[in-house]
Amino acid sequence: MRHQEGRTVTAENEVLAASRQFYAALNSVVNGDAGPMGAICSQGADATTMHPIGGRQVGWDQVSESWRQVAVVASAGKVTLADQLIRTIGDVACELGTEHAVMTLAGRPVRAEVRVTNIYRRESGAWKLVHHHSDASPEMQGAAAAGPS
Repeated sequence: MRHQEGRTVTAENEVLAASRQFYAALNSVVNGDAGPMGAICSQGADATTMHPIGGRQVGWDQVSESWRQVAVVASAGKVTLADQLIRTIGDVACELGTEHAVMTLAGRPVRAEVRVTNIYRRESGAWKLVHHHSDASPEMQGAAAAGPS
């Protein structure tokens, strides 16, 4: 716990703010812009992701490219997080929840509800997303595999 401008700030509150930043960036991705992901994601070789459309990316180069590829085929999207649970242990935090997603993916409207785990790590005083994992979504996988309609 630390104090900031007369108030107590807990690690959980800091991670909650980082989560809000991540979901704002994710909503940018599903509307065609992956740029904001660079501000919230760890850019190290140990950054990882496993998207609902499948695959596993390791290292910032692969992770950032995967966000860019999703942004190229996604539009008119909205992702919200429900049933959020945050736990911190030192400079690492785990976030669990259920993502509700609606978007156009490769020209096809899709809806998905997937369980998600996000891992954040404090880097130079800021919480950064180091791992994002969601359940596979057969509907999203099918739309992505079929390509633009």
